[in-house]
Amino acid sequence: MQIYKNMKRALIVLFFVIFYSELFAQNEIGPDGNKLIWLLLIVFAIVIFIYLSGRVNIPKRSRNMWSFFQVKKVKIVLKKNKLYYPEYVTLSVKNTGNTDIDLDKPKLVFDNFWLKRNFRIKGMNNRSFYPLYLDRGKTHTLDIELTQFYSHDKRLKKYPKIRVIIYDVNNQKLGSKSIYIRKTLLKF
Repeated sequence: MQIYKNMKRALIVLFFVIFYSELFAQNEIGPDGNKLIWLLLIVFAIVIFIYLSGRVNIPKRSRNMWSFFQVKKVKIVLKKNKLYYPEYVTLSVKNTGNTDIDLDKPKLVFDNFWLKRNFRIKGMNNRSFYPLYLDRGKTHTLDIELTQFYSHDKRLKKYPKIRVIIYDVNNQKLGSKSIYIRKTLLKF
């Protein structure tokens, strides 16, 4: 918490130094290039403050106060068991942010350039386990069997691309990943 107090004091002093000279020089005529430099320095200081506040471990009781600085990030990996026409796809979601997240049901999108079919994945083996609470640094792995979607609609086998989109429970998009499951003219 000491680093935040010091940065807050530094920003207050910086604002006073910037505007002190400008208040008494109202009749000065000349280029306004220094104002742009000061503005860039302020923006740079704010960016550094946000970056440092995301890197410092904040105690749990004061996290609500710093909710603006919490970063929700996930790393998504999609792997297929065969190069073309896979039978299942393995989805891995790793929480790389600095806060815990609640994952909503992933959206599986079969993409045929102009046509798209969307499905929500509720779980596997007749078990529904979404929404899922994912701690910092933890990984969630899910095997998605594609034959159940192909039995639902035979035309899906012709779709060359699969995309998975991950949302949190507030319907905020956290990330997406796509793979090609068959050869196309544009992507091999």
